[in-house]
Amino acid sequence: MTTYVKGLKCLFCGEEYEDQLMFEGCPACKTNEFVSNVVPVYDYESISGKVSRETFDNITGVWSCEELLPVDKKYAVTLGEGGTPLIECSELVKGKGIKLYMKDESQNPTWSFKDRFCSVAVSKALEIGSKKIVIASTGNHGASTAAYSSKAGLESVVFTLESVPETMKIQMGVYGAKILATKQPEHRWILMKKCIERFGWYPTGNYINPPVGSNFYGIEGYKTIAYEICSQLDWKVPEWIVQPTAYGDGLSGIWRGFKDLYELKLIKKLPRMVAVEPFGPLKKTLEMDGNIMKKVESKATIAFSIGVNISTYQGLDVLRESNGLAVISRDEDIRRMQRKIGETTGIYAEAAAVASIAGVMQLKDEGEIKRGESVVAISTSSGLKDAKMTGESMGEVPVVGPSIETVLGLI
Repeated sequence: MTTYVKGLKCLFCGEEYEDQLMFEGCPACKTNEFVSNVVPVYDYESISGKVSRETFDNITGVWSCEELLPVDKKYAVTLGEGGTPLIECSELVKGKGIKLYMKDESQNPTWSFKDRFCSVAVSKALEIGSKKIVIASTGNHGASTAAYSSKAGLESVVFTLESVPETMKIQMGVYGAKILATKQPEHRWILMKKCIERFGWYPTGNYINPPVGSNFYGIEGYKTIAYEICSQLDWKVPEWIVQPTAYGDGLSGIWRGFKDLYELKLIKKLPRMVAVEPFGPLKKTLEMDGNIMKKVESKATIAFSIGVNISTYQGLDVLRESNGLAVISRDEDIRRMQRKIGETTGIYAEAAAVASIAGVMQLKDEGEIKRGESVVAISTSSGLKDAKMTGESMGEVPVVGPSIETVLGLI
């Protein structure tokens, strides 16, 4: 089949373009201080006769929704991503009067929600005939890019940071990526941009400053999270979606998914979106009521995969359009909540993923989330990505002998 993409549109100025590679944002409104991502525009009139609630109720993965993706399905590169569980977590909010669910994205092939993105982004690379793929990543995005590139028979290069956990580097490498580490975060983008310009490599992530966000085709893969949530909740749209956020890719993609369903008249309302971030660039920009993203101070954080000091207009646009909010996560809350989630739900979530639950608790305590409302927190990745960090707060495992008295004394 061919896609139902009619063209591209700038999120900020509304300029329209033919479908093409535009990974550096909209040129019509771009300045040295500002850049906006573009998004695919779909022919909803043609799609409406082909999809229904039953279509989404039968989802088995990302490519079950081919009509709303920007790549011809015959080029689909898939490892079985999508179709992840939505788990009720009433134990975490006992007595708070809200209905809380976690969308457990660690169930994807490389253990993170990035697999939805990379399946679509790499499929587009295959469709247009790219030979080598490049990404700057601290872990999840790099691992997923490497895995899907390998599945597609394409080479991949990952620029990462010297400081990222060894587990992340190993996971990227086991899929066959060439991994190169830099000391400074911005050096990754500089090198990535030079490789794209000189060699024509295909990017799956951001490489410009100020950031525009990741590959806009790949972001469409995140829409399927919204489709699945609606189906899993029997088409009762939650009041809130809470997303750990860096450059706003997941936030933007999930919001686009809800808007797809709204345009197709499959849902009657839209949720409010929440960005949870360690340092608060979106929060600061919202408070200052501007469009140019504000930089904030940053430091080391256990939620390193969302630890950025500047975000994107696409994230800001979602929060404004959805009447959403941005909240700041704290490492001490994440450490405490990671153990509590594991002990009460059986989910071992990465620190950045736990930030979404920490954000829910904060908003409930502040009175933003009201009694009787339902919330879906996106748990983006597995805690196994950085098990060393978790282990630091757990202590040594006691070694026991065959005496039952010794065992009883410890348990």
